[in-house]
Amino acid sequence: MLQKRTFVMPAMSLLGPGVLADAGPEIVGLGLKKALVVSDQPLASLGLVKKITDMLDANGIAYAVFDKVMPNPTCKCVEDGTALYRAEGCDFIVSLGGGSPQDAAKAIGILAANGGDIRDYEGIHKSKLRTPHIIAFNTTAGTASEVTINYVITDETRHIKMVMVDKNCLATLAVSDPELMVKKPADLTAATGMDALTHAVEAYLSIGAFELSDTLAYEAISLIAKYLKRAVDDGTDMEARSGMAWASFVAGMSFNNAGLGYVHSMAHQLGGQYDLPHGVCNAVLLPHVERFNAPAVKEKLAKMAGALGVDTTGLSVDEASAAALDAIAALSVSVGIPDGLAKLGVKKEDIPLMAANAMEDVCKGTNPRPVTVEDTIAIYEAAM
Repeated sequence: MLQKRTFVMPAMSLLGPGVLADAGPEIVGLGLKKALVVSDQPLASLGLVKKITDMLDANGIAYAVFDKVMPNPTCKCVEDGTALYRAEGCDFIVSLGGGSPQDAAKAIGILAANGGDIRDYEGIHKSKLRTPHIIAFNTTAGTASEVTINYVITDETRHIKMVMVDKNCLATLAVSDPELMVKKPADLTAATGMDALTHAVEAYLSIGAFELSDTLAYEAISLIAKYLKRAVDDGTDMEARSGMAWASFVAGMSFNNAGLGYVHSMAHQLGGQYDLPHGVCNAVLLPHVERFNAPAVKEKLAKMAGALGVDTTGLSVDEASAAALDAIAALSVSVGIPDGLAKLGVKKEDIPLMAANAMEDVCKGTNPRPVTVEDTIAIYEAAM
C-alpha cells in the first residue's frame, strides 16, 4: 500500500553533456531580466564563469558577477553577495559551482527575499518567502546542492557550520553538464565523489528512507563504485564524468527526501573548526560512523555490499556488512583521501567541543542509531 510521502526536487533538471546551451531559452521563458552570477575565483580562472556569461549574452540576459565565494562560505560572504544583488537590481540568481557557490547562492536568495541576518535561518524551514528564481549550474559530481533544500554557511564568529534545511531555497532549474567538470583536478574529483557516496550511504541507512529513496541511493552507490576512480585517474573520461554526474544527482534526490546522518553532523564540525574540505571529512568519517551504526542497519549494509562491488556469495549478514565498510574505506584510499583525521591536522584536544556541537547538528535527527557525546568522542578518536 502506498504510504503518504513528500518528494521534493527542482521543477526542471537538465542532465548530460552539452545541456549548458539548453538553459538560456529556459531562462528567457521565465521572463527573467538580470542575474547575479554567484561563483568563485577558481572557476573564473578556468573560464567557466565566462561560459555562463556568454550563454546569458547570447540570450539577451543582463547580469552582474559575484565570484568571491570561498570554500565553506561565511556569513560575511553571504552579506556581500546580497548587497551586490540589491545594488545591481537583479531579479534572479545563477549559481555556478560545487557546494560552496551553490550554498552561498541559496543563502543570498533567502536574504534577498526575507531580509535579516543569515544566522536567523539556521535550522529547519525558518524562512517565510521563496528565494528569487535560482538557476543552478553544477560543476562537481558530489554535493548535489543544486537539487536539494539544504545549505550550509560557516559562522566565522562561532567557528561552526550552520545547517539550513529550507524548501524555500530550492532551485527552479538545475543544470548538470559533465562538460563543466572536465577540468577539475583529481583531488577535488575524489573529495566531491566521496561526498556523493556519503550522501547515498547516509540516505540509504537513514530512518527517513523509503522505497524510492532507497532505489536512488543504491543506484548512486553502484555508479560511484564503478566510476569514481576512473574519473579521478582521467578527468577527460566523459563516460566516467557522466556516470558521476548522474550518481551525484540521484544521491542528492535521495538524501533531499530521506535525510542524512551523523557523518555529516561530525564532518560539519571539522569544517567549522579547521576550514577543511567537506568531502574529505565525510570520506574519513564514513566507515567509522557506519561501523557504529551497524548494529541498527546490518541487513541494509549487507545488501549495500553488492552495490559496492563485493561478492557476497556465502557471506553471512555480519560478514557482508563488514565487507561493505571495508569496501568504502578501500575506495577512499584508492582515490587519495587521507586515512585519518590526524593527517588533516585535527587536534585531539578539540574533540570534546566538536562532539558537543555535533550533537546539535540537524543531520543527527535521521541517523539510524541514537548517539551520545561519549559515542561521538569515541568515533572521532577512532578516526584519528
